[in-house]
Amino acid sequence: MSVTFKKLVKEKVVPAFVIALTLTVISGCSKQEGQTESEKRYITVKGSDTMVHLVSYWAEAFMQKNPGIEVSVTGGGSGTGIAALLNGTTDICAASRGIKENELTLATQKDIHPNEIVVARDGLAPPLRQGRGS
Repeated sequence: MSVTFKKLVKEKVVPAFVIALTLTVISGCSKQEGQTESEKRYITVKGSDTMVHLVSYWAEAFMQKNPGIEVSVTGGGSGTGIAALLNGTTDICAASRGIKENELTLATQKDIHPNEIVVARDGLAPPLRQGRGS
């Protein structure tokens, strides 16, 4: 990983993720009746295997700044993460693709309003064919 990329992640991407998680915590993980301040709160992130290492890095940085909150990150694929979001078994879905129309329809039927935030882009290149044009 290049120094420039690490610097970009540290200075731009991590703070954006921390802000997003903080907003999630404020809105969805507020103190519940009977809960003490010493009890840990949990956030789950499920989804893209492509993003699992990056999201784990963000989660570690978030937990260092918020010791009372534990973030659990698991892969399984974008479709698995979106399904978990729709069935209420994860708080945040990390997807390396946009939500499909049928998934969005199901979300709307369940009164779930996904908010897609692009946090990174990746590029794919086909392998060069050996023996032609060389």
